[in-house]
Amino acid sequence: MTILESAKKGLITDEMRQVAIIEEVSPEFIRQGVATGEIVILKNNNHKNVVPVAVGKGLTTKVSASVGMYDSKDSIAGEVEKIVTAISAGADTIMDLSVRGDIDSMRKSTLITTCKPIGTLPLYQAMAEAKMNKGSSLEMTVDDLFEVIERHASDGIDFLALHCGTTMDVVKRAKDEGRLDPLVSFGGARLMGWMIHHNLENPLYENFDRLLQIAYKYDIVLSFADAMRPGCTQDSLIGSQIQEYIILGDLITRARNAGVQVMVKGPGHVPIDQIETTVNIQKSLCKGAPYFVFGPLVTDTAVGYDHISAAIGGAISAYVGADFICYVTPAEHIGLPDKEQVHTGVIAARIAAHAADVANGIEKAIRWDLEMSYARKDLDWEKQIELSIDPDTARKMWTERSDDFSSECTMCGKYCAMKIVSEFLNKKKVG
Repeated sequence: MTILESAKKGLITDEMRQVAIIEEVSPEFIRQGVATGEIVILKNNNHKNVVPVAVGKGLTTKVSASVGMYDSKDSIAGEVEKIVTAISAGADTIMDLSVRGDIDSMRKSTLITTCKPIGTLPLYQAMAEAKMNKGSSLEMTVDDLFEVIERHASDGIDFLALHCGTTMDVVKRAKDEGRLDPLVSFGGARLMGWMIHHNLENPLYENFDRLLQIAYKYDIVLSFADAMRPGCTQDSLIGSQIQEYIILGDLITRARNAGVQVMVKGPGHVPIDQIETTVNIQKSLCKGAPYFVFGPLVTDTAVGYDHISAAIGGAISAYVGADFICYVTPAEHIGLPDKEQVHTGVIAARIAAHAADVANGIEKAIRWDLEMSYARKDLDWEKQIELSIDPDTARKMWTERSDDFSSECTMCGKYCAMKIVSEFLNKKKVG
């Protein structure tokens, strides 16, 4: 029996109890959310060392960091270093999106490096192996794809990103509607190329029951990727994007009826004024499934600073209903991130997630901010550093800029407003 089936039958599983403790909610709250599909728990039956993570309505907003071998210079050791960096910065999950090299070894190294839930996009490996073994990624067969999907599931991957809703009708609409930017989804574009080349329907859509059997067997979460996500703000809420959501909504119902948990990944570039509409449409069409957003980036001009653009979009998205943020690094649209950029991307996404949690009334988030406020009031620098979202950076800056390690910061020094007012308010009256 899967986690979803247990929830529907009123049973509270060990995984529900575990995440309830972390989220500071009742196990029954988790069970109800899982039963309705508004909460998913990331945990593969075969991932023995994983600490389950819950994503969804009423919970803290989660952050995912992506790594993977893309370039010939990339190595497993280098990507493992990025994983360690991302986890130390506070990422809740890791996605291995390798497209080349020894992908099996990379995936297994990822699984043993961290106890966090791991996600992958199996299409990348299926096409890479087709190119290596048959000369072209277009020679991938349906059986090749599903063999790789089962391989990932069997290894213990907790959530699989799959472009199940990119049908031939959606592809035709995308062609006819005149998008400003062509498809920016790497996996979606390659899948669409395969479909057009063979004049065949999306194998993930056409063989969806086969996919559900694998997901059920290992109790993994299906993460429906959106091939039609906008790659520029001008393409936000374009027709093919909405059509894909409608199809995904039907697939979500089928998955839930089969006892399989589902979440949906969302848009890349969305103007601020369209974020709430985008989230509301997804939540409505996709039956309340947890929303996993890539950013979204609120402007196309922040090259080198896309992590800031994405943090703005991520905070607004999470405030209005998104549940899961995929980090964006300063290297976005330029190249692959190094370790420092991975760290920066995770911290930016965590700030966005936490800001939304405070605004949404998540008690543990509000308590964290309140504790920081008291530490600032008391000029307790050790406590402030301890409570900061990035303690190492906070301590480094404090050490470099404080000459005598006095209670004041170096901006105001002896003219510190908080210190002066605190002394005045605490001064005992005479007479």
